[in-house]
Amino acid sequence: MDPLSGAGPRRARGRLGAAAPGARAAAAPWARFSAWLECVCVVTFDLELGQALEKSSICYLSFPDSHSGCLGDTQFSFRIRQCGRQKSPWHAEDWHYNSGAPVSLQREPAHYFGYVYFRQVKDSSVKRGYFQKSLVLVSRLPFVRLFQALLSLIAPEYFDKLAPCLEAVCSEIDQWPAPVPGQTLNLPVMGVVLQVRAGRRGREGARFTETPTPIWQLLPFALQVHVPSRVDRPEHSPPKQCSHENLLPAPVVLTSVHELDLFRCFQPVLTHVQTLWELMLLGEPLVVLAPSPAMSSEMVLALISCLQPLKFCCDYRPYFTIHDSEFKEFTTRTQAPPNVVLGVTNPFFIKTLQHWPHILRVGEPKMSGDLPKQVKLKKPSRLKTLDTKPGLYTTYSAHLHRDKALLKRLLKGLQKKRPWDTQTALLRRHLLELTQSFIIPLEHYMASLMPLQKSITPWKTPPQIRPFRQDDFLRSLEHAGPQLTCILKGDWLGLYRRFFKSPHFDGWYRQRHKEMAQKLEALHLEAICEAQNIETWMKDKSEVEVVDLVLKLREKLVQAQGHQLPVKEAALQRAQLHIETVIGSLPKDLQAVLCPP
Repeated sequence: MDPLSGAGPRRARGRLGAAAPGARAAAAPWARFSAWLECVCVVTFDLELGQALEKSSICYLSFPDSHSGCLGDTQFSFRIRQCGRQKSPWHAEDWHYNSGAPVSLQREPAHYFGYVYFRQVKDSSVKRGYFQKSLVLVSRLPFVRLFQALLSLIAPEYFDKLAPCLEAVCSEIDQWPAPVPGQTLNLPVMGVVLQVRAGRRGREGARFTETPTPIWQLLPFALQVHVPSRVDRPEHSPPKQCSHENLLPAPVVLTSVHELDLFRCFQPVLTHVQTLWELMLLGEPLVVLAPSPAMSSEMVLALISCLQPLKFCCDYRPYFTIHDSEFKEFTTRTQAPPNVVLGVTNPFFIKTLQHWPHILRVGEPKMSGDLPKQVKLKKPSRLKTLDTKPGLYTTYSAHLHRDKALLKRLLKGLQKKRPWDTQTALLRRHLLELTQSFIIPLEHYMASLMPLQKSITPWKTPPQIRPFRQDDFLRSLEHAGPQLTCILKGDWLGLYRRFFKSPHFDGWYRQRHKEMAQKLEALHLEAICEAQNIETWMKDKSEVEVVDLVLKLREKLVQAQGHQLPVKEAALQRAQLHIETVIGSLPKDLQAVLCPP
């Protein structure tokens, strides 16, 4: 679709399987559907409709830019703001999932993810000469691998069988168990026609391959996924296949719900991976200009994943068009560029965003196994024409020295045709260790700000967490810095100083301070529960002080029972006994107020 033309997409069908917002409360049968998806949209290109569109952001983001030239089937993803940026009331139970999920995989309260399967084929019966349609899954879960796998199964069937097929799939999704961190789930997708041969499996799970005599049959089908948990180790093994008599053939095992093929994404920019990691760590504005939405969205998501397990606290748009509602906000020259990573395909953005400090131009992908022609580091002043050559255009100088040994190892792996999953594992481990080496000193210093447990007494307000002093932290690096776990040399102090000014430090600090405050509250509650002298404490206390204790204990119990405080059940029971003992010591009229019939 040409975004500058008068034509535009229209939403042919939408929210299949999900009720309209106003009807959500009455649509109890779809509550489990909503644990995974907000809605399912079908978007059709209409030459005559024009651009007076409802939900135009989703519509335009569901079609590749005309400059992409995507023929056949292609998949990509986008991310948009939720209108009003307010958390929907029917997602009040999100904390059940978020409390156990890694921060990078939690549900987002203010953004939606769109997962797109687009088909464009020649069709003489259509005025424009092409059949152009997208199937879009909208979710608040960043499970790109899972939803892309789901789309690759249901979209081809939908394009052949249309609405009845899609409605059946939505009914199946409504039967899925809700995602629970740490659990392996079987997610059935019924009625998918598969061409199968039993008995052949590899690391990727079940493979369905053509037999000499194809066997076509209607079979139940399932995806098996492991939902990551905070307590999972980085080397957590993929889920094993479970044998279920009602699942034939065996479930297709997804080794991850979210991880991309990192090496394939970064192959053209291997020499700049460390510089890009620093730009992501500092939350710098970056534009990724790629030939297609698939490449732009994968590159942006790969960049975002560089910081795991640190949460990416800036905005990012895997695929962005000039029709997006934030276009003016992101392209204005009256203020500094926002902290956002944009994935675009229209060369028009080179001219529009020339004032941005960092632009990554990615070329067409090379054949698998070829040695990549690495893009060069160039000055932004070289951005003059729309046919700008591939490269990283920036004036930024990396603080850390490049890991040449890793680069040689990866390039040698290409020459020897090492499996790509092995190459990805090497690259992901390097980035994980780099991020952990950077964060561990911060974690250690932050832990030192926590009051000692012996200073927490039952009947006094717990001591406060000491403030984070940047100079004190920087002085501590001499003996407890990243050099203890990372061999890379460079200006670590300068990198930390810039990090302190980034949204990621603010996001990390707020999250850690919140967790420490909750731990402090939990330790105080446990100290109260373990106290044996509550009657002694009450002897010289006024009724106001005693009632205040009851109210505070009840507040702490509510927090703990809502899993906001890490307190054992036995301690909670003792706290309830303390409350009953204290209330029993009060006059009858106060007892009636605190324990109404």
